[in-house]
Amino acid sequence: MAIVSSGSASAGAAAPREPRRRLVDPAPQDVDEQGRSADRGAAEGPLQREDSLRPRRLADYIGQSELKQVLGIAVEATRAREEALDHVLLYGPPGLGKTTMALVLAEELGVRCRITSAPALERPRDIVGLLVNLEPRELLFIDEIHRLNRVAEEILYPAMEDFRLDLTVGKGTTARTRSLPIAPFTLVGATTRAGSLSSPLRDRFGLIQRLEFYGLDDLQAIVQRAAGLLQIELDAAAALEVARRCRGTPRIANRLLRRVRDVAAVGGHGRVGADLVHEALSLHRVDGRGLDASDRRLLHLLQHGYGGGPVGLDTLAAGLGEDPATLEAVVEPFLLQQGLLQRTPRGRVITEAGLAHLQAHPEPSAA
Repeated sequence: MAIVSSGSASAGAAAPREPRRRLVDPAPQDVDEQGRSADRGAAEGPLQREDSLRPRRLADYIGQSELKQVLGIAVEATRAREEALDHVLLYGPPGLGKTTMALVLAEELGVRCRITSAPALERPRDIVGLLVNLEPRELLFIDEIHRLNRVAEEILYPAMEDFRLDLTVGKGTTARTRSLPIAPFTLVGATTRAGSLSSPLRDRFGLIQRLEFYGLDDLQAIVQRAAGLLQIELDAAAALEVARRCRGTPRIANRLLRRVRDVAAVGGHGRVGADLVHEALSLHRVDGRGLDASDRRLLHLLQHGYGGGPVGLDTLAAGLGEDPATLEAVVEPFLLQQGLLQRTPRGRVITEAGLAHLQAHPEPSAA
């Protein structure tokens, strides 16, 4: 399956199509969802990496059983009718496998998946160029789709419903509208903020599915699978230890596993056990519950600086030297999910569970 990642393309109703360009995927992040595709095809050999871990088929995708069941039925029915799959909206916290699922759908349908992100589609010709060059039944994956501008949304409405583009030619009194048919395609949108999508856009998706945080068993299986692909000899107890510390997120699990691999390689360890995982992740200040240094700094400041709270967000941000938006969007969600922190009308308050965690992981220097 070839994957084309495109941020812009020249387009126009009368302009000849440019030859397709095979573009290199955006630089991979240090962390991944369920890993990158293990085989991008012989034509894309230079793109293959040692840590290419993404599952390619639904059968290989670990976890999200309800999501797989719904999409599996849709894919099978679509193949039987020889039609394009209905448009799919995937939403949920980052790192749970939205991009991976789009690639899996393309593989199951036997078509290409073109990847872009909403911030890259600034001008009308960017989205038009992508749409006019789609082949029948191809997937167009738009990440962060909630960040689409209004013009791009307006272009997508007729494209999603009627597979046509409504283009305005000319200006002023000479302006006229032309409709350009395009090939039936599937739009797969991914977002961490489904509520930020406009209702007209959201209602045009036939399949709207949320990805949930992963359970411990699924995370352990993901870590063991990744360890096998990375050729790491990993004990079951070590895989479980990584799974406990990854916040229910496969992307973080794979990131932590790579850090363990680094320590094992430098230390000359052949087989990785739970003790080595603890040593490696302690080096990166990730504790047994998955909290990192930023999480514990916030809890310590609440306890030792403000007697457990309540404290306002801006006050906490000033004390930590962090931006309030970063604190609210990056640090607090996991603490709230774990019941270590509470938001009240008067401010943030550390819970009994948070106090107990600090007693088990003291950091006097952060006080």
